[in-house]
Amino acid sequence: MNSRFLPFMRVISLLAVFSLACGVNAEESSLSKISQDDWPNWRGPQQTGIVNPEQDPPITWSESENILWATDIPGRGHGSIIVLDGAIYLATAENEPQAQSVLCLDQKTGQIKWKTVIHENGLPKKSNKKSSDASTTLATDGERLFVNFMSHGAVYTTALTFDGKILWQQKITDYIVHQGYGASPVIYQDLVIVSADNKGGGALAGLDQKTGEIRWRRERPKMPNYPSPVIFHVDGRDQLFLTGCERVSSFDPATGKTLWEVEGATTECVTSTVTDGERIFSSGGYPQNHVAAIRADGSGKIEWENTTRVYVPSMLIRDGHLYAVADAGVAICWDSATGKQRWKQRLGGTFSASPVMIQDRIYASNEEGKTFVYRANPEKMELIAENSLGDEVFATPTICGGRIYPRVAHRLDGKRQERIYCIGK
Repeated sequence: MNSRFLPFMRVISLLAVFSLACGVNAEESSLSKISQDDWPNWRGPQQTGIVNPEQDPPITWSESENILWATDIPGRGHGSIIVLDGAIYLATAENEPQAQSVLCLDQKTGQIKWKTVIHENGLPKKSNKKSSDASTTLATDGERLFVNFMSHGAVYTTALTFDGKILWQQKITDYIVHQGYGASPVIYQDLVIVSADNKGGGALAGLDQKTGEIRWRRERPKMPNYPSPVIFHVDGRDQLFLTGCERVSSFDPATGKTLWEVEGATTECVTSTVTDGERIFSSGGYPQNHVAAIRADGSGKIEWENTTRVYVPSMLIRDGHLYAVADAGVAICWDSATGKQRWKQRLGGTFSASPVMIQDRIYASNEEGKTFVYRANPEKMELIAENSLGDEVFATPTICGGRIYPRVAHRLDGKRQERIYCIGK
């Protein structure tokens, strides 16, 4: 057996830990068997932003405290890093020369092991000033790497080996740039599933992991929209969820067949949804601000909603409570069943990165490089620590193996320099 996989019972135990947190049935989960010390895709092993609770990363850090290594990386990207079997992978884009690439770093030392250029001379001429041309997070099935890029007016998915060799590349759809592109791929059985909503009419597609062949494809509305698809086992079946385009949609991830679809989202969403096992939570910010709880059984019932602007940072679920950081820097806790607000408190700054949870601690980084650590406690807001690192943060930090891997930018002599840190005890 490949060393990057755990024995079967250890994997089931790990999936059970995550499933208790997010309402997923571990015995029926079909996610890849990835080590508890890995972070294989956007928002982690269960796509929930929840870290294996056996780990205990630092609560405090600075440029001189709890930094194990730091590595400057070329270009700019707002995608998170993934970690697998001692290696770190991330996407980046450089204006000079115009290139979109995948980088591999050694997890222990931070040394750059290889760089593979995926696209050249195809960067869009316009996008939102807060976006980047490498805003997606890679995914891995344990045997290959998968990355999405928007280049030359279209979205492409590319598969690579772990030494950076391109295996295949598949065009998903033409893409009209509105704010940018940032949807990350997700793994399901022998498929890699990708989305690319846009004003020209996008697509949701399931690709064969080995060949890139499109096994199923769904055309999408002609609307700009930005979430990454997620897969949860709820209501007795695996469901692929995508919010936005004025609806909340559930698909069979194996075939792309629509399971159910209801109104319950605004036009443009960015966040990846979460579930408490009974409800799916949609949030968006254009043209209306909203947070809504929709039954995941296909009944179409919206159990509660409000007008809070949780547009970019994805939310977290723990013990029947929904935790969010609004874009404007306000931390909020709601009862997930009723929508009753338990507490609300300003953190400060503007947020684009999504919060990450380990044990009962939430780590939330604002755009100015300050990370707030506070309790996931429905009774009260309890701030534990505030840490500053760098001058700019848009990427969600990755936490695995007891270490934190933030992607930050420094302003040095008027120039922007991105850097990956390894924070550990």
